[in-house]
Amino acid sequence: MHVDEGPRREATTANRMLNSIYMFYEFLARRGVGMGAQLEQHRPARPGDHAGFLAGIAERSVKERPIRLKEKKRRPQTLSDTEVQQILDACDRFRDRFLMALMFETGCRIGQALGLRHEDISTDQLSITLRPRENNVNRARGKSRDPKQIPVRRALLDLYAGYLFGEYGELSCDYVFVNLWDGPIGAPMGYWAVMSLVKRLRRRTGIDSHPHLFRHTHATALLRAGVRLEVVSELLTHVSVQTTADTYAHLDADDLADELTRTGFWTAR
Repeated sequence: MHVDEGPRREATTANRMLNSIYMFYEFLARRGVGMGAQLEQHRPARPGDHAGFLAGIAERSVKERPIRLKEKKRRPQTLSDTEVQQILDACDRFRDRFLMALMFETGCRIGQALGLRHEDISTDQLSITLRPRENNVNRARGKSRDPKQIPVRRALLDLYAGYLFGEYGELSCDYVFVNLWDGPIGAPMGYWAVMSLVKRLRRRTGIDSHPHLFRHTHATALLRAGVRLEVVSELLTHVSVQTTADTYAHLDADDLADELTRTGFWTAR
């Protein structure tokens, strides 16, 4: 990890690799292979450490992994409103435009989008329900544990209607996003098809984008609009508000100045 020759990995990449190795040896240790103990160390507990059920009864120590590189805190990359519109305008199919608009407007993960069924979309309640499913034939995974109903605008549902009547037609499939031109027609759309679409949009617009960038853009827009952190966490289907705070609470100097102006703090002094 510290050699001067050859390719260097980012600290986050190296830590993910190390985590895989640690987990492998922990797996072996639970099955009687003692090598796992050599890859851990114990230290006295400090304030802020997670406390177990018997915390406070006896002095405790915390197990930790001895090797972990220090990671740089980076604010997630986002797209401007103009770039978002350019990407949407570059979609020449209803399906593709609806998929891009869905990820921009709801911040859903690509796995959640590919796992959508028609029953999950309510045109009456103006909402989309993101449901965790383990049996998706396209292997789409959403990560969330529980179903979450997300409000959407009528304009997004109009795109859905245009997709159904303009392209989906008489296909018999309960998945929302299906193959219409490549691959088995009518089969649920897979990850490779989405990446192929993203690559085409990159060529057409010259904008370097990827599906998770749409999620970053949505979350950042919510925070800049003053939406409460706990609400943003719910909309992103995060298990913990802390996950949202660690990832997306990245206000820059302009954001801070705008908030001070909006609240009247500067003018009142």
